[in-house]
Amino acid sequence: MHPKFTITKTTAHGRLGKIETAHGTIETPAFVFCATKGALKAQWPNMAREAGTQIILSNTYHLLVHPGSKLIHELGGLQKITGWSGPMMSDSGGYQIFSFGYGSVSSELKGKNKDQERSKITQARLKITEEGAKFRSYKNGSTIFLTPEVAMQSQIDFGVDLAFVLDECTAFNIERNKTEKSMHRSHRWATRSLEYFNKYKKPHQGAYSIIQGGVYKDLRIISTKFAAEADSFGIGIGGSMGENIHDMEEILKIIHKNNDATHKPIHLLGIGTIDAILMAVKYGIDTFDCVYPTRLARHGGALIKPHYNTIINSNKTRQSNTIEIKDNTNSASANTRRHYLNLRNAIYEKDNNPIDISCNCCTCATFSRAYIHMLLKADETLAIMALTQHNIAFMNRLMSGIRKALSEDTFEEFKNAWA
Repeated sequence: MHPKFTITKTTAHGRLGKIETAHGTIETPAFVFCATKGALKAQWPNMAREAGTQIILSNTYHLLVHPGSKLIHELGGLQKITGWSGPMMSDSGGYQIFSFGYGSVSSELKGKNKDQERSKITQARLKITEEGAKFRSYKNGSTIFLTPEVAMQSQIDFGVDLAFVLDECTAFNIERNKTEKSMHRSHRWATRSLEYFNKYKKPHQGAYSIIQGGVYKDLRIISTKFAAEADSFGIGIGGSMGENIHDMEEILKIIHKNNDATHKPIHLLGIGTIDAILMAVKYGIDTFDCVYPTRLARHGGALIKPHYNTIINSNKTRQSNTIEIKDNTNSASANTRRHYLNLRNAIYEKDNNPIDISCNCCTCATFSRAYIHMLLKADETLAIMALTQHNIAFMNRLMSGIRKALSEDTFEEFKNAWA
């Protein structure tokens, strides 16, 4: 079957819908978890399903480096070899090749160290031309030439339900003329991508065009018009979204106002923090993807509601829900509240409470904060598995709550309870 998108309800705070694919239906708004190299880190597929996961995303760049799209196709495609057998997305690989090269987009969106990223990509990225991008494999040093046609054929080979055109990202601090040139190149690549994909795709597959333009509102308008008119199943929003959530909202407002293809599903690429999701659904965003929940788990972080800050331990109450991050800038606030606990911290050494008493995931039903703290200190893999399971369940619970609130017209109350 061809993928199909249906809007079931539109409100002032967002919309409800469903994306029907050959491998299952996705109720939207939905979170797409990143199985970057063909696997959710530290999770079996059935664990992700049990936690409410509807769809996962793999990365063309990394899968081209290893093991290659032809071998994946020969083995039966990603759904078969991963054991997921559910709806899947793949990105084009453009983000990794281009944005890392600018050295700041990865940092601003995903919190990575700029110097580390520059070092990696200086070694990997060789040349960008109108034809495509040439880069060196970080596995064996071989040269790979990624063109729009190669990117789309790879995603066809993967057998995913939903693919993305090849695009070029730019950072927020790149001047306007370079951003404009990059945007127009992305448009030309998108045209080539869609011409190739629509000719050779499998019947169950659909592709997303991508809106670029950086932080420049006039360029975002131009790119929104282009993406809306493209012969694509859906529309992705990519590139730099600015330096903070307020910049992001201004960009989303512009896109939402100028999008004439609201019948298509809208995907926000690489954005998936709680505050961003609660803000963005208002602007018609149907799906989000981000490594944030699973990466946070690998660093000892457990997602919680910000106001869930009182726990009972040994007959006494204490504040311990959030990590207070010292702000060394000149901002008015000296501390920043986060949506997570850092279970590596010594405060949890004797904490026999679950991460979240209201959470029904297997981690919260089985382990205490103290035990997970102990496992983290011992470098036991079980800790990462447990935290990943909890964070996946948490994000799915958030999205389920958003859908319920939109359905019942109680989104403002819901947002206030989570924000």
